[in-house]
Amino acid sequence: MTVVLKLGGSVITDKDAPETVDDAALEAAADAIAAADPDRLVLVHGGGSFGHVAAADRGISREAGSHDAADVWAVHDAMRRLNDAVLRRLHDAGVAAVPVHPLSVAARDGGDALALPLDSTATLLGEGFVPVLHGDVVGHAGAGATVVSGDELITRLAAGLDADRVGLCSTVTGVYDDDGEVLPRITEFDSVADAVGGSDATDVTGGMAAKVRALLDLDAPAHVFGPESLSAFLAGDPAGTVIEG
Repeated sequence: MTVVLKLGGSVITDKDAPETVDDAALEAAADAIAAADPDRLVLVHGGGSFGHVAAADRGISREAGSHDAADVWAVHDAMRRLNDAVLRRLHDAGVAAVPVHPLSVAARDGGDALALPLDSTATLLGEGFVPVLHGDVVGHAGAGATVVSGDELITRLAAGLDADRVGLCSTVTGVYDDDGEVLPRITEFDSVADAVGGSDATDVTGGMAAKVRALLDLDAPAHVFGPESLSAFLAGDPAGTVIEG
């Protein structure tokens, strides 16, 4: 079974403190992954107080690019350092994690379509590694470089690797309705459009609304859940809100 899992940046960092890892939360997530020992796992992590802050400071987003190499490097370097922290903790837990940096493999064309070749990721996965991707900047024809979000990466990875199960571990226990209750299932966006909103901290990729839209595009069922449900998700049990387009 192929599992694609995203650890939200708000889970593994303190989004109110620039470039601060939440050590306890990251350790707990790594330990849960190690204990589950999934056969085929691809991991994606968000930018949190690293990439989102660096990108916002330099005016780079999904739509707005930059031709300034120093700006592009600053955003990528912030994400690389967070990725290094994630890899170190996974290794400490005994997980065979290896990095895959989107800046080196992905690109957008002039029409905004994202190309993400998966040969490297698929080969690493087949050889028993856990590829770890992350939100990043990527070359964008006519715009320099723009942000690629973890949600975009999840969509491409799930489709290209024929994922059986997709998870998005966030700081919320699921997707909430207007009354603050967790929705058990979402099958189309319009029914939850008024309930979902943006992130409550700096986020250049669209917040919960963008996450729901991205997950609705998948063929595999996706789950949005909090850290306390990570072990259940990895065990194949229901977790949080199930999103099936």
